[in-house]
Amino acid sequence: MSDQFRTEQDSLGSVEVPTDALYGAQTQRAVNNFPVSDYTLPIPFLRAMVSIKRAAAETNRELGLLSEPAARAIIDACDGLTPEIYAHQFPVDVFQTGSGTSTNMNVNEVLARIASDHLSDDVEENIGANDHVNMSQSSNDVIPSAIHLSMLLAIKNELLPALHHLQYAIEQKAQSVSGVVKNGRTHLMDAVPVTFEQELMGWADQIKHCGARLESTLPRLSELAQGGTAVGTGLNAHPEFATLFAQKLSARCGVALSPADNFFTAIATQDTAVEVSGQLKTCAVALMKLANDLRWMNSGPLAGIGEIELPSLQPGSSIMPGKVNPVIAESVAMIAARVMGNDTTVTIAGQSGNFQLNVMLPLIAHTLLESIQLLGNGAKLLADKAIAGFSLKQERIARALSRNPILVTALNPIIGYEKAAEIAKTAYRTGRPVLDVAEEMTDISRERLQEILDPARLAEGGIIGRLGQNKDAK
Repeated sequence: MSDQFRTEQDSLGSVEVPTDALYGAQTQRAVNNFPVSDYTLPIPFLRAMVSIKRAAAETNRELGLLSEPAARAIIDACDGLTPEIYAHQFPVDVFQTGSGTSTNMNVNEVLARIASDHLSDDVEENIGANDHVNMSQSSNDVIPSAIHLSMLLAIKNELLPALHHLQYAIEQKAQSVSGVVKNGRTHLMDAVPVTFEQELMGWADQIKHCGARLESTLPRLSELAQGGTAVGTGLNAHPEFATLFAQKLSARCGVALSPADNFFTAIATQDTAVEVSGQLKTCAVALMKLANDLRWMNSGPLAGIGEIELPSLQPGSSIMPGKVNPVIAESVAMIAARVMGNDTTVTIAGQSGNFQLNVMLPLIAHTLLESIQLLGNGAKLLADKAIAGFSLKQERIARALSRNPILVTALNPIIGYEKAAEIAKTAYRTGRPVLDVAEEMTDISRERLQEILDPARLAEGGIIGRLGQNKDAK
């Protein structure tokens, strides 16, 4: 055998493991068995698993199941994991056994080896990956618990702050452009006027609701499968383990956690993960809407809508000098597309709960944490590099608004829809302002028409034409 390998034993026999690996035989078998992709489970998920192992060691010690030296060694091993260890000692592919047993044993083996090295010389026992680190646990309750915990922390600490940041950026921009009226658009066609503030506050409200929907999932994410062990019965776990464990883990992670009401549900299904995925998809849809609106409003600058100018961040073409593209909006649109696709993946994975266990757990963990990370980063990009920095092309906005025949809508209550449509068509055909055409085709004075067709007043809503004293009525 090469000096680069050592021999490790498990229940199936001996395996050659790299000399510098902290893991053991079961991890190496998984590495050998699943050379599928470059995807491994993300560090936030692994950190959640390590937190679970730490809380389990504390709980087992308090329940008299684990000796003080063994518990202390496991706890110290958990606390001592460095970024380098996370990066290099957890090599198991995402596309592995559906329970995540390979990853659970990977974590168990790494912690057992480090913990054994922490034991003092006068302690005869070594720390076992199964007997000590995995005490009172099964892969079948550890992995679902880690899914819930890692998603809860990622949403609470990363995604929700990013969405709040985006909402605030939109609201600040809305205030800065509050007096500017523009053409509304439906079906990508000219419609009655709106203000930029109204349009942007619609965006802000959309993002606010995304955050609220995600927050509504947190109570269900806080319910853990831990304590159900293999199938939900809690076999080989102390009757008080689940409650005490949740208390220990809550204190460690700074969130309120509790045992699931029904361990059979928590282990056999991933309905909460599917729910969260749906809310992440909704968030992706919202970001796609904002990104596409920005792209349309920025289009041109001469042949498109050209209402705004996004920040110039990089040259837009290898052949066309001076071209600048809406790169942040395009990046966010691709993020949104990925998250929408991820939701389909989680939906399929979620329905793979066969009898007492879902068997696509690693895929669910990887996919959801990727979506959370992408959306958080995308929201911050949109806020800081697109929303905050775009400027208005006010002359172009005003010119397009003054020539919008749809302003004639305000005349409907006075002259009727058919007559108003005739005026609009004439204005379109001749390219003249609707004010001039309406003056010719009605007996309403120009002064009154200017009052009725004032875009700013139209953006306020109400029945302007019929209320002869509309100004006073408001």
